Amino acid sequence: MALDASLAGRVYPPGPAYPVEREKVRAFALAVGERHPACHSLEAARALGHPDLLAPPTFLCVPMQRASDQAVFDPEVGLDYDRVVHRDQRFVLRRPVFAGDLLLLTVHIDAVKPLGGSDVLELRAEVTAQNRAAVGTVYMSLAARSH
Repeated sequence: MALDASLAGRVYPPGPAYPVEREKVRAFALAVGERHPACHSLEAARALGHPDLLAPPTFLCVPMQRASDQAVFDPEVGLDYDRVVHRDQRFVLRRPVFAGDLLLLTVHIDAVKPLGGSDVLELRAEVTAQNRAAVGTVYMSLAARSH
């Protein structure tokens, strides 16, 4: 069954704050091959004027995965996750992410559209620090094969 295009505009409020922990930053940096010392060494990060370890720019995909579950598994959306592939992701940062940040993600369904026998679900998350200061925006699209 095709996804309903009227879902566009739906907004999911932030769940619990996502704590950016040093070991998560280090593990992610290793996983993506980021070798900059500020991502691994607190001393190196502070020597560059950072408050804590610097997360790689794509680190926001980690909290986005959890936050997007609200839309992906919303029964009203009706997405069959067994038929889903990750289509695209991009990031717009307004400031770097550091260990010690507590991030809140507000997820939006921007569009639902057909594409070559699949339904594309376009999601956007506005990311703020716990003090509501803007951190960035994560865009993600998923393609679900139609039944």
